[in-house]
Amino acid sequence: MRVVVTGAGGFVGRRVARIFRTAGHDVLGLSRSAFDGRSLDDVLAGADVVCHLAARVRVRESREDPLGYWQVNLGGTRAVLAACPPTARVVIASTCTVYAPSDAPIGEDAPLDPASPYAASKLAADLLARDVAGSGGPGVVSLRAFNVAGPGDPDPSRVVPALLARAAGATSAPFRVNGDGSAVRDYLHVDDIADAFLAAADTAEPGTWRAYTVGSGRGTSVADLIDTVRRVTGRAVPVEHGPAVVEPARLVADPARIRADLGWAATRSDPERIVADAWIAR
Repeated sequence: MRVVVTGAGGFVGRRVARIFRTAGHDVLGLSRSAFDGRSLDDVLAGADVVCHLAARVRVRESREDPLGYWQVNLGGTRAVLAACPPTARVVIASTCTVYAPSDAPIGEDAPLDPASPYAASKLAADLLARDVAGSGGPGVVSLRAFNVAGPGDPDPSRVVPALLARAAGATSAPFRVNGDGSAVRDYLHVDDIADAFLAAADTAEPGTWRAYTVGSGRGTSVADLIDTVRRVTGRAVPVEHGPAVVEPARLVADPARIRADLGWAATRSDPERIVADAWIAR
């Protein structure tokens, strides 16, 4: 198959492009910096599968630049869908932040409540994909991923790279923990989300749209993740505690539907494996 990956220069996009190549497919990668809507018709004309990962993804930044986030995240998705042949299978990188926070495991039927311009723009892209598919367009699967982490993550604003930078001595500033570190999150190995793209490509039937919640189903507190980094690296991680902030106490996926429909499972997403793989790859 001919596979086009937008955002192929990014953390997740690189792994998605690699897994399709490993599976024997002809892969064309487009980086977000080279993403040009005027040339997409030619680029996507012969595509069998399109994996759309070109996006802006920082929640705090989106509040400072909502117009830019909507332009890239919704506008870019519109351009891709408009250029895709109707026979193509499209897999979109979406986000769990489209859902309302809940202490219960979050699945596809959870209420939607995007609380940032980033989340809102990604939900709008999902809904556009639903409507385009429903009008006879390409089949689309939206993968609503939890906290992707692991080897190759260059973003120091995310928790695993930030902790490893301190373990490596790349910065002497202590890692700031809000409150007591009891907030629980679901961490997903980058190679597990890449596997989900490969599995979803086989099921994106033309004229249909589906969304899947993609996570490990396992919760890890910030305090436990810090201890894991110390244990795996054998290094000290300086920490300072600040006041607690208003945030969900627990955000964990319910991946039952993607497991049942696609046979996918997060086989690498225990925290020790994520930290060890990221540490080795530094």
